[in-house]
Amino acid sequence: MSALRRKFGDDYQVVTTSSSGSGFHQQQGSAHKKKRQRFVDKNGRCNVQHGNLGSETSRYLSDLFTTLVDLKWRWNLFIFILTYTVAWLFMASMWWVIAYIRGDLNRAHDEKYTPCVANVYNFPSAFLFFIETEATIGYGYRYITDKCPEGIILFLFQSILGSIVDAFLIGCMFIKMSQPKKRAETLMFSEHAAISMRDGKLTLMFRVGNLRNSHMVSAQIRCKLLKSRQTPEGEFLPLDQLELDVGFSTGADQLFLVSPLTICHVIDSKSPFYDLSQRSMQTEQFEIVVILEGIVETTGMTCQARTSYTEDEVLWGHRFFPVISLEEGFFKVDYSQFHATFEVPTPPYSVKEQEEMLLMSSPLIAPAVGNSKERNNSIECLDGLDDIGTKIPSKLQKMTGREDFPKKLLRMSSTTSEKAYSMGDLPMKLQRISSVPGNSEEKLISKTTKMLSDPMSQSMADLPPKLQKLSGEGGGRMEGNLPRKLRKMNSDRFT
Repeated sequence: MSALRRKFGDDYQVVTTSSSGSGFHQQQGSAHKKKRQRFVDKNGRCNVQHGNLGSETSRYLSDLFTTLVDLKWRWNLFIFILTYTVAWLFMASMWWVIAYIRGDLNRAHDEKYTPCVANVYNFPSAFLFFIETEATIGYGYRYITDKCPEGIILFLFQSILGSIVDAFLIGCMFIKMSQPKKRAETLMFSEHAAISMRDGKLTLMFRVGNLRNSHMVSAQIRCKLLKSRQTPEGEFLPLDQLELDVGFSTGADQLFLVSPLTICHVIDSKSPFYDLSQRSMQTEQFEIVVILEGIVETTGMTCQARTSYTEDEVLWGHRFFPVISLEEGFFKVDYSQFHATFEVPTPPYSVKEQEEMLLMSSPLIAPAVGNSKERNNSIECLDGLDDIGTKIPSKLQKMTGREDFPKKLLRMSSTTSEKAYSMGDLPMKLQRISSVPGNSEEKLISKTTKMLSDPMSQSMADLPPKLQKLSGEGGGRMEGNLPRKLRKMNSDRFT
């Protein structure tokens, strides 16, 4: 404990595990909820039973090979032994019947008589002949002769039937023994999931690990949230499946599973846990199903491991204990701490509540958002006046020194309400200057407007007709007298 606090600080507390290592207890003093029915067990088994199939049961017989592979081992062994026993007894009976019909049983010791099968005296001897033929033991004491055409036909039928039975049953047993389900036994999932802050974001985390040195090729992980809900139309969905993003867009769901990894789901506005808080977890009911898929490196077969976490197994404000340490020339993984977690400071609010509190604590955000339409209209007006200003000849703009006059005039002559809303976006020093008594916005606007409009009003009255027409497209009319040289120059140019 002291070493952990020196490493992570005094604000962290280790969550101890039980002696058996099968369960972990959150140090919050709250009583555990009653264990409820799970959809997927911790070992990955799905708690689903199919009933009332009726005539659909015949579908299992149409795919008999898969049905036998899916059966439990005790049923597989029973069917394996029963099939071979029945086949052997049936074929041995056929050889005995041929010997009985031909009368070989009564004349078995007659040296001048040629039987169908030599040295077959009764049913046990016929059974031993069949076993020798089927298993290709070939002791050489019992053999088929050329005086028995029906025996030759039965021999061919026995060889074909034996090959089919061997291929079917032995193939079924081989597939069942090489199934990658047992490979999933060496893939570990943490007993609990944790919710805490990571990189400044509220994150749901759990841990996966591989106990074997052989890798899982192309390992990929997916998460499903199972939760009941009711649609707006009134339909009740008892097990609605929602996808939890664990890095599809960034490729984080593709795992290099050499050492234990912590899988993260960032809780944001697109997450199903957007409204989840520490308080709401006391009443929520959900189940997180984790599916890990990959190719077994040694066999090349696809393996899938599953587990699940209910709301009782999600620890709020916890983080997983580090398990990797650097030794001399290699990295060591301590699996004794694989399931261990420790407490970290975490806000008890949901992401939605945090965003609302952040929005309410920023008074400058609301006016800017609420008056976005008015600000857009002002920008459109500025752009329109810029187009008008560019139609005035360049010489006239240089003489007056007011190239950017329309834009400045509109900015300085904005309404008081628009000015009040835009003051929040100005720097602090400029806001203080504007708030000095006596420098009211009306005075600033009137003085600026008068200062800018006087020179222009004296320069637009006596312009040539074409220039007055061009200037009048903007809707403004300017009065005044231009200097004689400028008036003469413009008259010669436009008339």
